[in-house]
Amino acid sequence: MRTDVFIAGGGVGGLTLAAKLASRGVHVTIAEQLTKESPVYKGELLQPKTIAILERLGVIDEIEGCGHVIDQLRFQEIHRREGKSPEEINLTELNYSRVASKYDHALMVPHERTKSIIRDKGQTFEEHFHYLGGARFLGFEKGMAKVKQKKETFHIEAKVYIGAEGRSSPTRKAMNADVKRKDYNHHFLTVTMPRPASYTKGKIITTADRFLGLFPLPDNEVRTVYLIKAGEYKTIKEKGLEYLYQAYSELEPELSEGVRTIDDWKKVQLMIPYTYHVDKYYSGNLAIIGDAAHTVHPMAGEGMNLAVQDADVLGELLAWCKENNKNYHEHLHYYEDVRKPRVSSLLHLSHLSALVYSFRFEWWRKIRMRAVQRIYDDDQLHVKQMLNISGLGSWNFNLLDRAIQGSVLPARSKKIKDKTQWKYLFSESEDYPWEKEN
Repeated sequence: MRTDVFIAGGGVGGLTLAAKLASRGVHVTIAEQLTKESPVYKGELLQPKTIAILERLGVIDEIEGCGHVIDQLRFQEIHRREGKSPEEINLTELNYSRVASKYDHALMVPHERTKSIIRDKGQTFEEHFHYLGGARFLGFEKGMAKVKQKKETFHIEAKVYIGAEGRSSPTRKAMNADVKRKDYNHHFLTVTMPRPASYTKGKIITTADRFLGLFPLPDNEVRTVYLIKAGEYKTIKEKGLEYLYQAYSELEPELSEGVRTIDDWKKVQLMIPYTYHVDKYYSGNLAIIGDAAHTVHPMAGEGMNLAVQDADVLGELLAWCKENNKNYHEHLHYYEDVRKPRVSSLLHLSHLSALVYSFRFEWWRKIRMRAVQRIYDDDQLHVKQMLNISGLGSWNFNLLDRAIQGSVLPARSKKIKDKTQWKYLFSESEDYPWEKEN
């Protein structure tokens, strides 16, 4: 079997890349080993840059039709009170609308629904989009991809091979890419449950030693993320589901009924956060995207978005090569040139966000509370934070910003004008710099 581009892995990143390529006349073959929906929790939060990419792909109406708008993130610090409702001691609201773009919100969309929509879009380009379900990528043999589907093993010859297989990537291994993993002192329990219809905003509830993230989904559901100490999962399970019911109810009484619909620990998934960033994104005619290249702490909600954004840049590059009769692998450096520094920046931002909630001390909580509040009080901090996590641009924090956030200096009263932001939004020439070659 021959194709222009072979993609190992049919997750959201791989499918976005494949659909983009097929829409531009590039023959692409995807090998995906799953044959049915995965029960494992994966990213559901679509950041504004990802929404912009999906709009250009022509699927935004379907995506928005099954998503829940997140236009604001609320950070609530509370005191738990036994037998009483928690006492709020601070509430900070950060808004996507502070970004000078028409993409002024995020979306919560069930992961498998996003995959299905993008796959269906790709299949409308049936002449160029070839999806092999239940096909396992076994690695490379004689310079070709070796694939097993059912009982048949065969080879696929391509001009470019893309690894979108996730954290255990044979393509990354073939590239001899270096991976240095960083672990954290905490894990997460994540589970979806019913929510009140009025519960519509993204929210993080914290005490000195507790963390509960709440992200509304459509159909009156909410994705919940509860922080626990690393290695504590077994002990919590032994305490029974009643422990979970009480923990949730103490932090957010509105979920007291919803949490009791969780009647089996099998519905609760353990998430073990860690990060890595490979030293190279391509080698010869091999390239990797998404979790094959980088894994981010989930605190900033960037993992799946980075994969989609990788796919957008790489897809545009490969399509441009096809349309202009350029050698594919001679131009793969552009993909790394664009994406690697952007991913590095967001990995750092997510890491800092993780540290903010990693220490269980009252004095640390007070520092955190002031720092989060300062992001709201100082408009430049507010704009930078939301612009960076949106993926639409990059505006680095400087020493003055950190001094203000740390309450060493007073907050600035000046509002940031849209015109000031525009130079920090990514332009097409920054996203796709190779087009200057023509």
